[in-house]
Amino acid sequence: MKKVVVTGASSGIGRAISERLLSLGYRVLGVSRTIDSYTFSSENFTALQVNLSEERATLNLCEKLKKENIYMLINAAGFGRFAPHEELNAKTITEMTFLNLTAPMLLTNATLRSLKKSEGYLININSIEAIRTSKFAGVYSATKAGLKAFGDVLFEETRKSGLSITNINPDMTESAFYDDLRFETSKKEDEKLFASDIADAVEHILTMRKGAVVSEYTIRSLKFGIRKKK
Repeated sequence: MKKVVVTGASSGIGRAISERLLSLGYRVLGVSRTIDSYTFSSENFTALQVNLSEERATLNLCEKLKKENIYMLINAAGFGRFAPHEELNAKTITEMTFLNLTAPMLLTNATLRSLKKSEGYLININSIEAIRTSKFAGVYSATKAGLKAFGDVLFEETRKSGLSITNINPDMTESAFYDDLRFETSKKEDEKLFASDIADAVEHILTMRKGAVVSEYTIRSLKFGIRKKK
């Protein structure tokens, strides 16, 4: 059974992708700081409780993954804070940068030989903010644009290996991502994405002929909507 590592697997997009992969017959190693063995009922799920915003914990996970035969890595963990840049504190900046960008690069470094050998998949869950400019999103956009650039470079670097690499750029998606923010997705279904939409994209990527790669996958809501919290 092919092993897949999914970060951010306890909720939102990462959870939806994990559920989909389990239904497709993969063995999922789900990474999150809050995850446990009861998060999914499947016997093919293994919980790896790790805080990927902490360097030492991430490096320890990397050492464990180097010993595994990994077929697919999906970097879905991340968080955002949106404010004028001078209002962000140093802790928020460093943690956002590490979780959104540094941790995926470290995990990719640890699993890349295995991914290439198995001719598997590397999928980065970026954001629409990776390809556009929005005020109050300087650090978040920089991390997501950086992750996209990282994936683009690796695509060119590893093309002879048979590894498929895709950057997925979702628009605003209903999830716990917005729990601590001052805004959230619209209540209207055609003004937001659902986590299942991103899982659909992953399944599409996996069912394509292996000789063809969607290197960039941007998903937008049909209409634009945003809701400010009271």
